[in-house]
This record gives sequence, structure tokens and C-alpha cells, in this order.
Amino acid sequence: MNLRLVEFVVAGNEASDLLPVRSSALLRSYGARRGFWTVLDEGPVERCLALLLELDDGSWTARHVTADAGAENGRTEDGEALAHHDGWVYVFGSHFGSKAGPLRPRRAFVARFREDDAAAGPLPVHVVRNRFRLHRAVNDALAASPLTLLPAGERVRDRFIVETLARGTSRAKSWVSRLAPDDLPLNVEAAAFTPEGTVLLGLRFPVTEAGEPILVEVSGVPGMFAADPVWPRALGAYAVTGVTPPGELTGFRAMVPTPDGGYAAVIGSIDALGKGSVLLDDHPGGGAVTSRHVRFRLPEGRTDDSCRLKGELAADLAPFHHVEGLAELDGRPFYVTDEDHRVALWVG
Repeated sequence: MNLRLVEFVVAGNEASDLLPVRSSALLRSYGARRGFWTVLDEGPVERCLALLLELDDGSWTARHVTADAGAENGRTEDGEALAHHDGWVYVFGSHFGSKAGPLRPRRAFVARFREDDAAAGPLPVHVVRNRFRLHRAVNDALAASPLTLLPAGERVRDRFIVETLARGTSRAKSWVSRLAPDDLPLNVEAAAFTPEGTVLLGLRFPVTEAGEPILVEVSGVPGMFAADPVWPRALGAYAVTGVTPPGELTGFRAMVPTPDGGYAAVIGSIDALGKGSVLLDDHPGGGAVTSRHVRFRLPEGRTDDSCRLKGELAADLAPFHHVEGLAELDGRPFYVTDEDHRVALWVG
């Protein structure tokens, strides 16, 4: 595949995910014919939203979006996944921690905003921090699933679960009741809403025992934003089969719905090499993994066998190890890669 590189500098940060702009008013306000949302680095979500825009003259530019999360300003970090639903753009936090642990409550959030509101003035962003409620729901769904999961590893469990419980207990945090010693740490990296209004959360970790990427279907995400919040419920877990090379571990890096009712995704390493990852200390087969563009469909019915989704390879993205975002637009793929101090958009 021949790819053309477009480079940006946006607030000195690298990018996660790639979501096409649907608002014609927003595009007009910038004189653009197409554009993508991305979320930057690991700061608060209101400081990390950016637009990558193809202007009417064919040139590309990036714009750091000024946003306001009100009382939640400065209280989140590590937005990873973007998705459209019912006129809103949703931003999902990783629900993870630093590469050496522990889990960080600031990363357990979902935010949303209206695209049209970004055309003028600071963008209002509604943030809901779920204090590990989503962690609990997803872990319960994984435990109930017929999938066989890769064990966390002793260091991973100590650093991410045991240490988080100890810190929360010492500080009398109410969220400790939503963590259990045998939980798996979650790293949410991808999200896509289904036509039924549920959301598929693509996990970078955990993976199956065979190293396959896992996604969890969750209902009720919009209810988090009600005046009297209703918390999401996990409906079940799926593994995408047939796309992980033998001996490797692959997690989700990006995911988008496709016009035919299926989904496209990027899968790749479970964590980055050379950055002190405890995950890779316990699971070295998950590091030196190149990215792959894959496709899959959800089953029409739900049985034990339907938790395994047959995937197919759309493109091998080697030598890239760090594709963070995917969009398919007008029959062309667009990818964004995780680069130090720049945003790299690759156009197919």
C-alpha cells in the first residue's frame, strides 16, 4: 500500500484516534472540505482535542481546539478513543494507568460534545468520571465470558491492581469497592457505536490466551450524562480470530463502523517498547508487533460460539508499530501514528 505522509505540530503532542468531522458548519468555519478529530497525548481532555483539516485549496492544517469542561477542567487524562453517536462526539479515557502502574481514576472517564459547537467560541465538553464503574462492569463481563484470557502476570497484578487497591484504601476512596484482587487492568484504545446504540470498546489489554484482541459491548453510555446518571452495563465480550500472527499478542488500537454494517480496526502491540512497560516485562510477545488493518462483523445471534468473531486482513501496515487511529473515507484509508512531538497522518 502506498501512503502519503502529512505532518503537523499540534501543541507539541502526539495523537490518538481519528474521527471524520460530520458537521458541515464546522468545516465551513475553517474553509475545509474534510477533516478529522484527534485527541492528543495524556493531558486533560479539554486541552487535548484537535482538528486535522484538508482546506478547500487542498492543503492540510491542524487546529488545537479551545474547550471547556467546567467543573471537570483538569480532572481527566489520557483520552484514547473517539466515536460518533446520535449527534455527539464521545471521548473515552483509557481507564488504564502509567506503564508501570497503578490504575489512575483520572483516566476512567467518558466525555462528549457537539461538533457544531466547535465552530465558534470555546467548545463545551461534558465530562463524566465513572470512578471505576466501567472497569467493574467490563471485568465482570470478561469473567462471565467463555473466552480464555491471558493471565495478567504477577508484576502486572501487583502494580496495577494490588497497588491501586492499597492506595485507594489508604485514602479512604469509595471506588475501592469496585476493584477486586483478581481483576485485569483494562486499557481502552478503540470505540465504535452499534446501530442499536451500544458501544464496542476495543481493548489493548487484556487479550485472549492465544493473543487475540478483545472487544466488550456496553449499553447505556448516554445515560451517564443524565442529571441522575444511570451507569453502563457490559453485555458481553468478543475476540477477533484469525488476524494475530502466531506467537504474538495483539490488542485493539482503533476501530470504526463500515458502510456494510461491519467494523474495521487496527490491531497492534499491547504496549510500546522501550518505555518501562510492566505489561511487556510479563508478556514480551506483545511488544515487537507491527500494526494490521483488519475487518470483522458482529454475529446476528448470541451463543457461546458467537463470542469468537472471524477477522480478515485488509492491510498489513508493517513496518509501522504505532498506528493509533483509522478512518475510511471515500474508499480511502487514513491512519494516524503515535510520533514523538508531532502528529503524522498517512493518506491512502
